[in-house]
Amino acid sequence: MITIEQIKELRDATGVSVIQCKKALEETSGDMEKAVLVLKKKSSEIASKKSEREAKDGLVVIKLTGRKAVLVVLNCETDFVSKNNDFVTLANQIADIALRDGEDKAKAQAAEMISPIVQKIGENIQLNKILSIEGDVLGSYVHNGKAGVVTALTGGTPELARDVAMHIAAMKPEYAKKEDIDSKIIETVKEIFKKELEATGKPQEMQDKIMQGKIDAYFKERTLLEQPFIKNPELTVDKLLTQNKANLKSFIYSTLT
Repeated sequence: MITIEQIKELRDATGVSVIQCKKALEETSGDMEKAVLVLKKKSSEIASKKSEREAKDGLVVIKLTGRKAVLVVLNCETDFVSKNNDFVTLANQIADIALRDGEDKAKAQAAEMISPIVQKIGENIQLNKILSIEGDVLGSYVHNGKAGVVTALTGGTPELARDVAMHIAAMKPEYAKKEDIDSKIIETVKEIFKKELEATGKPQEMQDKIMQGKIDAYFKERTLLEQPFIKNPELTVDKLLTQNKANLKSFIYSTLT
């Protein structure tokens, strides 16, 4: 005879529904350890079946300590589940492991951690990515749990690093500085503008000058250090950092995709 106390104990240990706990205990004749194993096996099977369902929503979590930070993207199917306490706790637990033990260990443990939550919540949950960054001065910003940035500076303050992170989240630069732009990309952009300029019929010398202006403007919009700072458009991000005796080392950025 399976008792209410046994069901409660198994539910407290696994977080699985009362009905599933009762079935597992009946299947194992009340053996608690075997019942836990049965539920783990079922949760893995359920997770496997749901893994083909599209998971485009989710949560971005950032954890920092000392000179290191990690950014974790955990996906689910709906915005409703992305706010679920079990899902939020799971995302934070994975991030804690990544920060403490590294990306590889976090990824290795993630599947076993995810399966019981899939069984409990009923949606496909997938670990999308884990990014890490190190630096002397770190600042982070998460926008509505859907996009996150960590900025690493040499010099400056965490507050300055956070301001730059907020700027990145808002402006979504594709490059940190001019030197990061691949020459092949520049040539591709030139080809696009070339057709447009040839159609004007203007002298080649004038076309060349216009071309350079267009190229400069195109990449200025997409290069972090060249962008006007969102809190003070009179300053570029580069000038902001220079005024605060800081340099950009690197940054990581991700949305849910």
